[in-house]
Amino acid sequence: MCALVAGGCAAIPAETQPEAVPRERTGQPTQDVPEPAPGLDPLSVVREFVRASAQPTSDYAAARAYLTAGARAKWKPDQTLTVIEDEFSTVYVPENEQASGTGEEVVMVRGQHVGRLGSDSAFIASDEPVLEPVRLRRQPNGQWRIIDPPPAIMITVSDFAESYFRVPVYFFAPDSSVLVPDLRYVVARPQSGLPARVMDLLLSGPSNGLVGAVRNPLGEDASLESNVTMANDGALVVPLTGVGEQSEQEKELMAAQVVRSLQTVTTSRIRLLADGTALVPGHIDWRPSELPAYEAQASPSSDLPGLMTVGGRVYSLGSGAPIDGPAGSGEYQVESAAQSINGDQLAVVERSGPDVALRVGNYGSEGQLVELRGRSMTRPSWRPAASSRGESGELWTVVNGDTVVRVVPGADGRWVPQSVNASEVLSVGGISGLRLSRDGTRVAMIAGGQVVVASIVRAPDGTSVTLRAPRVLRPGELDSVVDLDWISQDTLIVATASDSVPVARVPVDGLRLDQFNSSNLTPPMRGITAAPGRPIVVADTTGLWTAGDVGDVWRPHNHSRPDAMPFYPG
Repeated sequence: MCALVAGGCAAIPAETQPEAVPRERTGQPTQDVPEPAPGLDPLSVVREFVRASAQPTSDYAAARAYLTAGARAKWKPDQTLTVIEDEFSTVYVPENEQASGTGEEVVMVRGQHVGRLGSDSAFIASDEPVLEPVRLRRQPNGQWRIIDPPPAIMITVSDFAESYFRVPVYFFAPDSSVLVPDLRYVVARPQSGLPARVMDLLLSGPSNGLVGAVRNPLGEDASLESNVTMANDGALVVPLTGVGEQSEQEKELMAAQVVRSLQTVTTSRIRLLADGTALVPGHIDWRPSELPAYEAQASPSSDLPGLMTVGGRVYSLGSGAPIDGPAGSGEYQVESAAQSINGDQLAVVERSGPDVALRVGNYGSEGQLVELRGRSMTRPSWRPAASSRGESGELWTVVNGDTVVRVVPGADGRWVPQSVNASEVLSVGGISGLRLSRDGTRVAMIAGGQVVVASIVRAPDGTSVTLRAPRVLRPGELDSVVDLDWISQDTLIVATASDSVPVARVPVDGLRLDQFNSSNLTPPMRGITAAPGRPIVVADTTGLWTAGDVGDVWRPHNHSRPDAMPFYPG
């Protein structure tokens, strides 16, 4: 984190905070920092040290003020940031665990982890307890100071929210032109330095959790030729180098990466240069509104109202009528179904005796029976098509809770199942739900009743797929999940069997949890669906309800039925 702050702010010569601290001077504050209040007891010194750690300026000079002179010079906290709950305590360790020398005390910081900010500036949720010993020594002037500080910076979640700013940094889906947000966090102040810090993150590549799951047109050779500056005419100048050999098409994708990544931290025009000239010939200044609709392939058309399964048939959420074809006529005993993002394809899990089977085909037509059977299958989920006019060539399901399968067209055009390496996810628990993100780079699952998000990494030759870097979101809070869906590319909507949190919204990094108004709902929930720009539809014990946002009161759906299970395309 120290390296990130120094690197981002070094590109702003007009500002003095935060300053880049030369490596040989680490531990020596570069500005005057007030000494702690006199007479603090050891417990208070440690608490104030944690609070001061929220100020990263000048190599955490405010926190170093609580250390002895020797510890200030030696302390080199690692590049991770430990985020803890606001309510934490400092207590003396038992007498038999205290330091043997006189004039010393060992204080334990006790609390609960929220997570940590990694060296890649991405947040990883955690609910482990905090038990961090801190050793102090009384100084000749009678003041207590820390002689053995923790190896990582500790910061409360409220201080983290105030001191760090969340920015989506953008990359591309591996085989389409869909932009993919990668949630990262940068030091919030000074605000004028945010564009430089965001560019540092973008040029460093995707976060560890998305490595191998996204494509980076900027590549490893791209860098800043000089500082990110504001021109006299108000444009933000981003002078790139190392991209001159790329095609104009690739440079347009680079422009999209930069402009979309910077749109949350500046309203200025972005002047994109490559070795002193326009990055894209004939187009030097950019605004987000000038970019193509790169997310269009990842969002269902407004012409598709969504569907629901009722009594073994598929119905329209828009009209309430059964859909055309065998899925709506009752020819199949439908357990669950999924419509492709463009609406042209339909996958159906049907009951066949004691087992279930999968059918895949065109919407409104008879589907091909796939050679895949089991005691149970999760509702299928479609991967987006490679182009806006193409059909999807892949859908996923989980068989018997322990086998993740993707179904793809074979050489003869028939759909065939292929296994997905999901060993890391299965270590969390059996999988009872799965939804592919509509950009095709992540998957959200219900494993052991918890929400797990993982990245999808494909072998270069396309022969194998692995679920990598699984993260459990809000462990301990979301532990009775019954259904989930993607409300946007980086945010999930979750339905649970809990009376206290029946419906919640959570970002893919799990930093926060927004609970929906539970008025009118009758727990437990049975299902939920969401999509960009669409009302959320939830199924409880009485039927279907809709809401637009967290504070909205749930309203009855126009075509509610007691056993209906809703789903939007995807």
